[in-house]
Amino acid sequence: MNIIIKPISADQDTAVANIIKAVGKEFGAVGEGFGPSDAEVEQMSQHYFPEQKSIYLVAFVDGEIVGGAGIAPFNNARDTCELRKLFLLPQSRGLGLGNRLTQECLDFATKAGFKQCYLDTLTSMSAAIRLYEKVGFKHLSQPLDGTIHGGCDVWMLKQL
Repeated sequence: MNIIIKPISADQDTAVANIIKAVGKEFGAVGEGFGPSDAEVEQMSQHYFPEQKSIYLVAFVDGEIVGGAGIAPFNNARDTCELRKLFLLPQSRGLGLGNRLTQECLDFATKAGFKQCYLDTLTSMSAAIRLYEKVGFKHLSQPLDGTIHGGCDVWMLKQL
């Protein structure tokens, strides 16, 4: 099995958008207040740029795009970033890709100078929550001010 993780390019936008929407639907993250409905989903490559302290990574298994994850400033904050849109197709789960994507995003965030990383997700995404806990994210009792994902019911923060 050949696994590659690399920054998104414009020719991958449609495939990534389809994965984000399909996995979002699988877990009930549909409509306003959920990541798969964000405007950026249709053209992820146009919203993540290292020089703007953001990156979206795409995971490939045997040449096929199976998911991705990103890091970007949270609500234009200087010290806080957000882990965004970690979505993987069912056939690629259990391969350690979620962990690899998360670690690469957190490494990027640390190098970019962020002090903490926020995320929001859904209780239904229990495997993702276990991953986040394992890599050091702590549960919050409420979302950070400024989140646009009002539909989420799990909020977590990690010190970098």
